[in-house]
Amino acid sequence: MELTGKRIALGITGGIAAYKSPELVRLLIKEGATVQVVMTEAATRFIAPVTFQALSGKPVFSDQWDSRVANNMAHIDLSRDADVILVAPASADFLAKLAHGLADDLLSTLALARDCPLLVAPAMNRQMWENVATQRNVATLDGDGIAILGPACGDQACGEIGLGRMIEPEALVAALIAFFQPKRLSGKKVLLTAGPTFEAIDPVRGITNLSSGKMGFAVARAAQEAGAEVILISGPANQPTPLGVTRIDVVSGLEMHSAVMKHAARQDVFIGIAAVADYRPKTVAEHKIKKDGQGAPAIELVQNPDILADVAALPVPPLCVGFAAESTNLAEYAERKRKAKKVPLIVGNLIQDGFGGDNNTLTLFDDGGATPLPAGSKIELARALVAHIATLLVKVR
Repeated sequence: MELTGKRIALGITGGIAAYKSPELVRLLIKEGATVQVVMTEAATRFIAPVTFQALSGKPVFSDQWDSRVANNMAHIDLSRDADVILVAPASADFLAKLAHGLADDLLSTLALARDCPLLVAPAMNRQMWENVATQRNVATLDGDGIAILGPACGDQACGEIGLGRMIEPEALVAALIAFFQPKRLSGKKVLLTAGPTFEAIDPVRGITNLSSGKMGFAVARAAQEAGAEVILISGPANQPTPLGVTRIDVVSGLEMHSAVMKHAARQDVFIGIAAVADYRPKTVAEHKIKKDGQGAPAIELVQNPDILADVAALPVPPLCVGFAAESTNLAEYAERKRKAKKVPLIVGNLIQDGFGGDNNTLTLFDDGGATPLPAGSKIELARALVAHIATLLVKVR
């Protein structure tokens, strides 16, 4: 549970997206957080306070004159008891109040009197979001240090499609978890690859592997949590893009190489996690290869470019990190790879320990020797790796 011990004041404003908020409370509780719900009067028109009381195990507050608070200062007590305030959904009206310092109900007064960080998840019709007044208010809030989470693009209750949807509860929980992570890579740019590649033989067949992309996507999430600006170049992987990460989808090793080299020179860190096929067919058949009774066709293979080595060979390379997935002799092969490619860090793992699964076991190989990480989930290992990369960045300054 990644939010154990954290106290979340959850503000809910009036909007149809309030129907997502009970699930958000449930997920926050599941992660170990304590949740205190504060609703505007308009929010109570969309969903009853008793729903949130049942889910959070705490009474819901909506009246700034609530006599349940001994000193009649709920706006003070509730903010002092919170590690963070999250308003989800945050209506256009509420964003305007925040931008102008208005305090005419409990939630807006709580936000103005807060002694903790404030995050908001906008939710409104696309025209309301695109309106110049709303954009002006959002720019003001961003300048005031209020974190803006979303909005997402998609179907809206009005029947239109566009920006304005509140991001999903799972993404909001991930954003809160990220908020509490140390910002070891603040201001840094990180480029990484993930997933398999697919090297076409003909229009329907190809050479690929069983990489799920889970480790690469976990490292992308961990780097973003640590404050980095992250670009993730992914082969064919059915994984959700971490919030705040820029994703570029490719298919083949050549496409991945091209995408990486386009961005690599401007990065502080490059992490090559993708399981790029070592070889590809020299030629790709224009049409599906048919059985002709003459036996299996001969497929001539050529070597794919070495992405990690090419990035490391740049005139001013980023700090380069490679991955070595082996089935045996991990230490020998990983260290040999590190020296051959002239990179400061290789992350090694045995395929049987985590290939395609949710957990893994990693060993870090650098100039200091081999550092095994405790077995754990891939996001836990990704955060440990990011912490190690941060220490290497300090050393090369």
